[in-house]
Amino acid sequence: MTLLALCATDHVPEGEARRIEAGGFDYAVYNLGGVFFVTQNLCTHGPGNLGEGFVEGDEIECDFHQGRFDIRTGQPTAPPCTEPLTVWDVTVRDGQVCIDPAAGRKTS
Repeated sequence: MTLLALCATDHVPEGEARRIEAGGFDYAVYNLGGVFFVTQNLCTHGPGNLGEGFVEGDEIECDFHQGRFDIRTGQPTAPPCTEPLTVWDVTVRDGQVCIDPAAGRKTS
């Protein structure tokens, strides 16, 4: 497993999301109560950037069509979104939010 550092943990304030470009791909990094999550940045419904969306509880609301996803699982929770997001397991190492880019998955 090769870890890719996406950003420093202090770059993503609690209860917020950030768009991060790393390794030629856009990710959305979330901080939920000091626990970090990573999904693809691009909404599966349209051109929205989830890292620029609105975090409410465990959900991210897309800034384009206001569809929602569960940040923890990537599952859509409100229309018009119907397709799940790709998610990655996060490792925090030396104050950095890290993922294995090859280990992204969609839950069903």
